[in-house]
Amino acid sequence: MARNVKIGLIQMATKAPAEKSCEEHRIAMLDAHIAYIDEAGKKGVNMLCMQEVFTGPYFCPSQDAKWYGLTEAIPDGPTTKLMQEYAKKYNMVIVVPIYEEHITGVYYNTAAVIDADGKYLGKYRKNHIPQVKGFWEKFFFKPGNLGYPVFKTAYGNVGVYICYDRHFPEGARCLGLNGAEIVFNPSATVAGLSEYLWKLEQPAHAVANGYFVAAINRVGTEAPWNIGQFYGSSYVVNPKGEILNLASRDKDELLITDINLDEVKDTRDLWQFYRDRRPETYHVMTEL
Repeated sequence: MARNVKIGLIQMATKAPAEKSCEEHRIAMLDAHIAYIDEAGKKGVNMLCMQEVFTGPYFCPSQDAKWYGLTEAIPDGPTTKLMQEYAKKYNMVIVVPIYEEHITGVYYNTAAVIDADGKYLGKYRKNHIPQVKGFWEKFFFKPGNLGYPVFKTAYGNVGVYICYDRHFPEGARCLGLNGAEIVFNPSATVAGLSEYLWKLEQPAHAVANGYFVAAINRVGTEAPWNIGQFYGSSYVVNPKGEILNLASRDKDELLITDINLDEVKDTRDLWQFYRDRRPETYHVMTEL
């Protein structure tokens, strides 16, 4: 029997002016997302993911400690708890990308993974943290320390890679070696910078590792930073590098795509990259 899975991706523009409090941002974004989560549930979505730090704006063009107020504990914070309720309600795996407070003053860019019965399975912390103009992420995020976990969900094995991570093939390979069948990549990226890579890198990861990739990007512009247009274009790509479904560039959207996870085995049996790799020859990767 085919392992058919319905994937849902939510891309969205910010819903509150920057001067609003962190709590006002969180409430506005959650309210906007709930409508799409309900729609996804009613349409039978099995796995759902939102964009990077989805409960607020992409605040990293600033170096303003105000945004530490968006942090939440995982799994005991309010957003994770709320998403557990919706996962259970709709029998839906939900990947929840939020700003995590580990302890006071130690914060991570994180995604919680919740199974279809509402059980919290664990989290991925973004490993690669950029520090360039418009993306001062080291001010806000400590580099991840949980490796590249893969979560065995009711519908398949889920990995997570967050935004800037996608530029690094090493972690993408680790997710495949750890058993990922689909990797979700919640992002916040603007036109004029990385757009030429958007439909290149992630299909390449899918091909090199024989898994599906679901890429999510926010939309719109965000004042007062105005670093460019978040160009949406969320998509799902199969293990052969074919983009199966593509969202718009400029509007809030729930993108729903049907996939067959049996294609992972079929593709890996065709291209034996895991059999033929030579890890004993790759020492330079960790020595330089």
